[in-house]
Amino acid sequence: MTAMSMLAPSTKAQIVLAAERLFARHGIEGVSLRQIGAEAGNGNKSAVQYHFGTKDRLLQAIFEHRLPGVYGRRRILIAQYRPADLQAWVKCYVLPILEQGEQEGSHYLTFVNMLRHHGRRDVFERLPEEFQASTREFYERVGALLPHIPEPLRAHRVSQAVAFSVDAASHREHAQVNGQPVLPFAVHVADLLDGLVGFLQAPVSPVARAVLDDASLEKTWAPSPVL
Repeated sequence: MTAMSMLAPSTKAQIVLAAERLFARHGIEGVSLRQIGAEAGNGNKSAVQYHFGTKDRLLQAIFEHRLPGVYGRRRILIAQYRPADLQAWVKCYVLPILEQGEQEGSHYLTFVNMLRHHGRRDVFERLPEEFQASTREFYERVGALLPHIPEPLRAHRVSQAVAFSVDAASHREHAQVNGQPVLPFAVHVADLLDGLVGFLQAPVSPVARAVLDDASLEKTWAPSPVL
């Protein structure tokens, strides 16, 4: 049982959602624990620190609040579609991310994008193994369907597809929060999936193969972390 689950649900939700909202808007360094407590409507100025201790623990708590729903939905889709081709695997992985951004009051994708752009890979790496396993499975399954793409280009493409899906979901979530027009969700999903699949399976050009052969790959390259 995590510290999150031992808190009173109302307190947990208020603090975590307030933190998600403020971090998404202002970044990690732009928000104090005291500001998060005030945003959550808690009169006790030390409430957030009492429940979570540090800002890093609160960052992890946001993931613990959101990821069970995202990953649960992903498991349902995999059981429903039994994906065997590229389109189906991309849909099963990406659709729960896009659906999360449609939830009323969600700032989660904007929050995740903020962490990615600020280089906070350490936050993702501390997440429970069950969440990281889902992303590893996606990389492995999709990679096996792209035998014509040499490594490390194959892993790089999958990583870029994941990053782009988060960017797209974040931009749409942000637009909706600010009352800006967006495409109907079904249209947005269908077009994004088509684009991701096309990007993943596009042939490697002679130019790309040539520069790959000439490149020095001594430095370890790592794909995007878990969502």
